[in-house]
Amino acid sequence: MPAAHAMNVHVSQHDQALHVVLRGELDHDDTEAVDGAWEAADRAALATTVVDLAQVTFADSMLLNALLEGRRRHHTAGRAFVLRGPLPPPVRRLLSISGALGHFTVLDPDP
Repeated sequence: MPAAHAMNVHVSQHDQALHVVLRGELDHDDTEAVDGAWEAADRAALATTVVDLAQVTFADSMLLNALLEGRRRHHTAGRAFVLRGPLPPPVRRLLSISGALGHFTVLDPDP
């Protein structure tokens, strides 16, 4: 994975949750890095994965598909998948227009 794209995705563990921070402009070139985050979540098998989207400045269908895939994988394994905001306008728009927003648990101080 190119280093520039790996920098857009950061995975760490805090308490009993895996935290995935996504930042910057996310597009097709970031697919491998985001998929790697879901693989790390599967390996860790913690009860909750929190995906922080507050620093995302651009999002397209790659992010939508990646979030839906992450949610599917967690739901299948009986683990929680939580989006953390505040959701920036590009992310909120993408999730709203697609009708996907209601399928996620969102911790967002600015709903």
